[in-house]
Amino acid sequence: MAAGKRSEYTRTEGSEVKLLHYIFDQPKIHEIRGHPDKVLDLIEDFGNEYWFANVGRPKGEIVTKLIEEIRPRKMIELGGYVGYSAILFGDAVRRNGGERYISLELNPEFAAVANMLIELAGLRDFVHTIVGRSDESLKQLYASGEVEHVELLFIDHYKPAYTTDVQLCEELGMISLGSVLAADNVLFPGNPPYLRYVRSTVKEKRQVAKSYRAAKAFNTEGFSDRTISKYLGADSSPAFEVIGNPNIVYQSAPVQPAGDPDAIEVTRCVGIEAS
Repeated sequence: MAAGKRSEYTRTEGSEVKLLHYIFDQPKIHEIRGHPDKVLDLIEDFGNEYWFANVGRPKGEIVTKLIEEIRPRKMIELGGYVGYSAILFGDAVRRNGGERYISLELNPEFAAVANMLIELAGLRDFVHTIVGRSDESLKQLYASGEVEHVELLFIDHYKPAYTTDVQLCEELGMISLGSVLAADNVLFPGNPPYLRYVRSTVKEKRQVAKSYRAAKAFNTEGFSDRTISKYLGADSSPAFEVIGNPNIVYQSAPVQPAGDPDAIEVTRCVGIEAS
């Protein structure tokens, strides 16, 4: 697309809508339909002019390798944005024999953009987008019987909610032996509370739990004001009071692509100790 046409979109529309115009204005759109890689390529090309908070191919490869290893029947992501990760990982789950990819997205406008691109990629019948708060959606997925066990969870949404959403899954019993969590942006912009939690021993978590009351607010320690204010907002709080399950044994470490300032924290549930 010509630079002049992009500047027209810049004046009148948000970058997410500009992305839709850029992709659907392609002269050979029929050659893109049904090809996830081609849709991802176009999102990345457009991202050279407009920065998008997508996981990208280098870090994405870490998660696709987990998909190939685990072969999840159902995979969940927290934070769908414009659908990049849903297309990349949804395609991988489908190719590895899975049944469904579930994308939870707070913003209805972002979800609408994502759904159009997911359909273009040929994944409409495989990727299920749910609009709303991640904690409320997770509880509903469990209550309905749609997801009783977390096989593989990709976390890339409101940064202070990483820990409380994992603790909610723990309390519901969704995280058990074999569950794997893959959290983005743990180094940049960083997520100190989440890393501290998943890297703690059972003894350390039990010690904290003794004097800990159920969370009525997000732990925003170590986050910038900009990070705290995004998405849910600085005055937001968890929908549910959660403590989690301190008896869960995790093995957790960052996996960082060469030359990338950020990493994916890969966390595996390797056991549950008796109380």
